[in-house]
Order: sequence, then C-alpha cells, then structure tokens
Amino acid sequence: MGSHHIHRAKGPASLKVAVLSISTTRTLDEDVSGQWIVKRAIREGHPVVAHQMVTDAVTAIRQALTRLMEEPSPQAIIMTGGTGITARDVTFEAVKPLLSKELTAFGPIFSQLSFEQVDSAALLSRATAGVMDQCLVFCLPGSLKACQLACKALIFPELGHLYGHICER
Repeated sequence: MGSHHIHRAKGPASLKVAVLSISTTRTLDEDVSGQWIVKRAIREGHPVVAHQMVTDAVTAIRQALTRLMEEPSPQAIIMTGGTGITARDVTFEAVKPLLSKELTAFGPIFSQLSFEQVDSAALLSRATAGVMDQCLVFCLPGSLKACQLACKALIFPELGHLYGHICER
C-alpha cells in the first residue's frame, strides 16, 4: 500500500454533508442531481444535514452558503448547477471569492474526466472546489452525469482525506 493510502486512511470516515442546488427553473422535487448526491453521500456513510435549492444569483448563493455554514455547519458542501457559461450561470463568481484555499487540481482533473465522456463539451464547465472556513466546498455542473462522475471519481474517495488536511494545525 502506498503512503497516500495510509495517509488517506487517517482522515475521518464520515463527514456532515450539505447539498446546495442552484437553479432558477427547478424545485427540490425536480432536482435529480441534488437528490442523487444526497443518496450517494448517505450510501458512502456521510450524513446529509441539509438539501436546499437557491436561485442563480450571486447574492442568493452567498447568503445560502453563509446560512449553511452557521447552521447546520456541515464539513462539506456539494453544490450542483450554475457552473456553465451562460449569463445566468454565476455559481463560480459567487463562490470563488469566498474560498480561502482553492483545490486547483479539481477543475482540470474533472475537465479531463469529463472530456473522456463528452468530448469537447467539457469546455462548458467551470467546476471548482476549495475551502471556506473549515468546510470543503465543491461546485459541480447541474448535469446528473457530471455530478455522478465528480462524486464517484473525485469527491467521495478523497473527502475524509481532504478534510483531515484542513483540520491540521
């Protein structure tokens, strides 16, 4: 076993996760991607402490994040939607300035994995991730397949490991 596997095992096995879906057209009942993330988080052993919907507006997204951070204070927030390039896609603009540390490898690795599935359409995503206070924040596209890809290949395999690092002093 490589040292990264040993190091990964030291992180917490379970984190409190919140799911924040960004959309001006869907409701929570219609939020297939957000619902899938909730189910997957639970399946991976992470309690889901919130699943909310917020409109595509910088102020609304920031307010929702701030409220989530205060209560129920998750250790990870997985956001879906609003990472594209239309005028109404503002998740990236809302979240990036709030990150104290950016996980700069997340976007390029996600783009590469997406390219393997959807070819050049991978250019449309501005998925990002980072740390806000003591919370991991992931911004994913609204597409179900994109959320499944990011969660299965990147987020859940490393979630405890990443959180362990942000808690180090």
